[in-house]
Amino acid sequence: MEKVKAIVEALPFIREFHGSCMVIKIGGHAMVNEEILEKTIRDILLLYFVGIKPVVVHGGGPEISEKMERLGIKPKFVDGLRVTDEETMEVVEMVLDGKINSKIVTTFIKNGGKAVGLSGKDGLLVVARKKKVRRKEGDREIFIDLGYVGETEYVNPKVLQILMENGFIPVISPVAADLEGKIYNLNADLVAGNIAAALKAKKLIMMTDVAGIFANVEDESSLISRLKVEELEKMLSNGRLKGGMIPKAEAVIAAIKGGVEKAHIIDGSREHAILLELFTKEGIGTMVEP
Repeated sequence: MEKVKAIVEALPFIREFHGSCMVIKIGGHAMVNEEILEKTIRDILLLYFVGIKPVVVHGGGPEISEKMERLGIKPKFVDGLRVTDEETMEVVEMVLDGKINSKIVTTFIKNGGKAVGLSGKDGLLVVARKKKVRRKEGDREIFIDLGYVGETEYVNPKVLQILMENGFIPVISPVAADLEGKIYNLNADLVAGNIAAALKAKKLIMMTDVAGIFANVEDESSLISRLKVEELEKMLSNGRLKGGMIPKAEAVIAAIKGGVEKAHIIDGSREHAILLELFTKEGIGTMVEP
């Protein structure tokens, strides 16, 4: 009876979400733990088989650093962004497109799904530009050159729409090119937010290693279950968000302002996190709405 009750509780959500597009950013433990990744992909396939159109975006920072160290290249970071010279860019493409993207696609196929691996540069899906990083030094503002680190100029979602209309699940790595063919490494969170906005997705789901956004980062009981986008902007400008939560918040804000109905930040290491967030009244993470 408990199982039946769970299905009945999910029914209104399944009806509401049927036929809609959802962008899911896989990150955290789901990227490095094979068991969690497989369970996550099975949950995404459940969404697919009840009529939802998922689009998956992934990163791979820890794997890139590990590969660089194996090759004797020391990773360098400025304000949390990887300094990416030509040699590092080769490693980024090798890991993101060659290893991680392929692994996610084959895991979908193994579990009965139809997935297609893409990078941002395929079909000019994401057109990039070089990212400019400013820093104050006394009274002066200086620019820091991070090499081949980019940001989204614009998104052309047509290739994704064609794939979804034909029953495929797009799996996207955050490597993109500009119109001159220069390749850039982009932040996966921000790419997910930009793609969700371009698709006018029903949901943007950000999987990470924490339960969501906390009123007090030192107090795990202070999880905020619902936030207005204006409240999130205030938290960001007031410096209340730290580290990896900053690009996630920026991605969520860009997505909501771009027309996405709601965004969710959830703990991807928790079993069935996506299903618990989407198909139960309480949810498990932080939901951000307009």
